[in-house]
Amino acid sequence: MISTPILALFAATPILVAAILLVGLNWPARRAMPVVYLLAAAIALLIWDMSFNRVLAASLQGLIVTISLLWIIFGAIMLLNTLQYSGAVTTIRAGFTNISPDRRVQVIILAWLFGCFLEGASGFGTPAAIVAPLLVAIGFPAMAAVMIGMMIQSTPVSFGAVGTPIIIGVTSGLDTQAISANLVANGSSWEVFLRLIASEVAIGHAIVGTLIPFLMIVMLTLFFGKNKSWTEGLSMFPFAIFGGLAFTIPYALTGIFLGPEFPSIIGALVGMSIVVPAAKARFLLPKDTWDFAPQDEWPKYWFGSLTPKPPSADEKKISMPMAWAPYLLLAIILVASRVSPELKGMLQSVSFGTSDILGEAGISGSVEPLYLPGGILFFVCLVTMFLHKMKPSHVVAAASEAGKTLVGAGFVLVFTIPMVRILINSGVNMGDLPSMPVAMASFVSDAFGTIYPFFAPTVGALGAFIAGSNTVSNMMLSQFQFEVAHALSISGALLVALQAIGAAAGNMIAIHNVVAASATVGLLGREGKTLRMTIIPTIYYVFAVGALGIVAIYGLGIKDPLM
Repeated sequence: MISTPILALFAATPILVAAILLVGLNWPARRAMPVVYLLAAAIALLIWDMSFNRVLAASLQGLIVTISLLWIIFGAIMLLNTLQYSGAVTTIRAGFTNISPDRRVQVIILAWLFGCFLEGASGFGTPAAIVAPLLVAIGFPAMAAVMIGMMIQSTPVSFGAVGTPIIIGVTSGLDTQAISANLVANGSSWEVFLRLIASEVAIGHAIVGTLIPFLMIVMLTLFFGKNKSWTEGLSMFPFAIFGGLAFTIPYALTGIFLGPEFPSIIGALVGMSIVVPAAKARFLLPKDTWDFAPQDEWPKYWFGSLTPKPPSADEKKISMPMAWAPYLLLAIILVASRVSPELKGMLQSVSFGTSDILGEAGISGSVEPLYLPGGILFFVCLVTMFLHKMKPSHVVAAASEAGKTLVGAGFVLVFTIPMVRILINSGVNMGDLPSMPVAMASFVSDAFGTIYPFFAPTVGALGAFIAGSNTVSNMMLSQFQFEVAHALSISGALLVALQAIGAAAGNMIAIHNVVAASATVGLLGREGKTLRMTIIPTIYYVFAVGALGIVAIYGLGIKDPLM
C-alpha cells in the first residue's frame, strides 16, 4: 500500500512538472503540455492502476471539452474582427479616451466592471476571451491584456454563468441526500444550507476582492509602465477602491439576500452606473494621466499576432450606441439564455456528444454549439453585419482570421484538457485509490490539522488550476472539504465556501484558461510569463481568504445548521 505522502507526490507530479517547464524553464505550452499529458497518463496507468480504456476515454472526453472551448475562442475573436472591419472598434477606443485617457481608469471600467458582468452572464473563461482582445484593440500590449484578462477570473467567478459554480458545482460535489437528512433532523433544509454557503462566498469575495482593481493597476504600472514603478499605480488607490466597492457591495448584498444566480451581474451593472459618471467627473482621480510608452519602445514579447487594424480613409463612422450595440446584444442574449427556461431549452436542444465513452461509466461529453457563448458570439457577428451595414466578405474575412488563430491554441488544448480529465477521472482504478486531486488534498489536510482552514482556499485553487474551472473544482473537492470540517468539528458550510472562493482565485493561474486568453490576442508560446505575473494576485487571494476563514471559525465561532 502506497503511503499518503508518496501518493500525493505522484498525484502532484504532472502539476509540478508543468510549473517547472512553463514557469521555471520558460517552455512554451505547445512544447510543455504534450510532455505533461504523457506523464499524467503514465502515472494513471502505472501508479493508479487505471485501465488503458479509462485513460483513453478520459482523453476523448477532454477532446470534447476542447471543442467547446475552441468554439468560444473562435466566437470571441470573430466578434472583435467583425467590429474592427465595421469601424466600431475605432469608436469604442475613442469612447474610452473620452471617459478618461488614463489607462488605469480604462482597466477599472472595461476589465473589472464590464469583465465581471460578462463573467456573471456566461462564465467559463468568456470575460478574458472577450476583454483581452478589446484591450488590445484600444492600445494595450497583448501581454498586459492577457494578464488583466486573467485577473478578472477571481471575484466574480464563484457566481459566474448565473451561479453555476455554486448551484451545479457545490450541489453536485456534495452528498446532498445525507446532508439533507441531517439538516432536516436539525430543523433546517438543503435550501437554507446552500443559501448559507452562497452568502459566505459572497461576503468572503467582497472583503478580499475589493482590492483586485487596485492590484490590476499596480501590476500594470509595475510590469508594463515606462518606469516599471508600482508607485505610479499608488495614486489611483482611492478611485480603485471606489471602483472595487461599487461592485462588491451590491454583489455581497445580492449574494446574501437573493442567492447565487445574480451577484456578479447586479454588482457589475450597479458598479458601471456609478463608476462611469464618476470617472467623467474626475471624482477621486489623481491629477496625473498614465499611459504606456510609445509602441516602438515596447519589448517584442509584449506583442501578439492580433494587431488592431488602423482606420482606413474610407472607414464609415459608427455612432457610440451602435458601436456598443453588439456587446449589449451579446450581454442580453447571454443572460436570457441562462435565466429563461424556454430559451435555454431551445438552445440546448442542439447537442452533440455521448455518455459512458468507450463503456466507461461516468465519463461523458457533449457540445452544445448554440448554448455555448461561442454560438451566441457567432450569432451576434451575423446580426452586426446588418446593424453596421457591412459587406458579407468582411464577416467572412473576420471568421477566416479567427480560424487561423485557433490552430496554435488547439494544439495546446488537445493535450492540456485531456490531461485534466485523466486526473479528475482517476478515482476509478484497480488499486481502489482516491482520485489524484483528492489524494493531494488529503495529504494537505492530514499535514495541517486544525490550521487546515487557512489552506482550504489553496486546495480549491489547486483544483481549479488542474481543471481550469471553479465549477469542476467544487465538484471534485466540496465533499472532501465538508468531511474535513466534520472531522475538525467546524462549520461545513464555511469550509465549502472557502473551497469555492479559492477555486475562483485558482482560475487566474489555470493553464488552459491562460492558453485560451492568449489565443484571443495571438500570444501563444508565452504562457509562462503570464503565469509568473498572475500567481501574485492568486497568492494574495488564497492567503487573505484563508486568514478570514481562521478568524471566522476560531475567532468568531461561526457554525452552520449541522452543528
